[in-house]
Amino acid sequence: MVTIVDTTRARPRHPEKAHRPDQEVLRKPDWIRVKAPVSKGYKDTRDIVRSNSLVTVCEEAGCPNIGECWDKKHASFLIMGEICTRACAFCNVTTGIPKALDPAEPENVANAVRQMGLTHVVVTSVDRDDLPDGGARHFAEVIAAIRAAAPATTIEVLTPDFLRKDGALEIVVAARPDVFNHNLETIPSNYLTVRPGARYFHSIRMLQRVKELDPSMFTKSGIMVGLGEERNEVLQLMDDLRTAQVDFLTIGQYLQPTRKHHPVKSFVTPEEFKSYETVGYTKGFLLVSSSPLTRSSHHAGEDFEKLRQARNNNIKKH
Repeated sequence: MVTIVDTTRARPRHPEKAHRPDQEVLRKPDWIRVKAPVSKGYKDTRDIVRSNSLVTVCEEAGCPNIGECWDKKHASFLIMGEICTRACAFCNVTTGIPKALDPAEPENVANAVRQMGLTHVVVTSVDRDDLPDGGARHFAEVIAAIRAAAPATTIEVLTPDFLRKDGALEIVVAARPDVFNHNLETIPSNYLTVRPGARYFHSIRMLQRVKELDPSMFTKSGIMVGLGEERNEVLQLMDDLRTAQVDFLTIGQYLQPTRKHHPVKSFVTPEEFKSYETVGYTKGFLLVSSSPLTRSSHHAGEDFEKLRQARNNNIKKH
């Protein structure tokens, strides 16, 4: 008997979700709509990313702001490959067994940063639970390469939670990024269904630990709304982040990547987002970005300047 293997069929992007029932997709309100990316700046950024064999979270996560950001030559680099070891219910990044780390990646990222002329860069990654340090040393190598190639560029890292990876956080903090970002993503009661591989209070403690290691380092976290959370739960999450001395909070609307992903429970209005922003400032955050299309790295460079100014203003007051 001859077995014929069909090699033309691509591996499913989310094999763990393939057998889940399709979820209803709510119609997007007018305030969510964005233009298709077609500008010359977008194409130039895409060419730089491709020529350096890089992956961006802008593409992998299906960010709605990619047209706007890439037109300005702003891109957030996704290091350590495009395959994640976690299977979060909200995320569009491919799930599976990752490949080995690319030793050329730090230099490739640094080259792209220099070619784009970035004044501020965001470096994030997939979860790499398969690595002993969760990829912490690779983060440090990327930071060092960017510092060498573009000394004036400020660096923001958006890291995984390094769950059960003792010493990993310390490696990244010792590399001295300008901003340490780790997203909570949602309220604690949603973790089992939305972010099952993570632990809410571990993430809170990690952000708190950054401040203990380096009180001068800016810390940042972000959440999505529209996942079934109550307002009082979001306000409690804000309090948890402030207890950990987090400086910057981002809040954006969850958008369902496919019918197999967690459904959108509601579309939060711009007025509600504005209310969250107002409350966030009363709770002591240096900066709050809260709008339907807010994403963790959206306008990151401009926000970094606002962060520095807000800290300076606070120092002057005291």
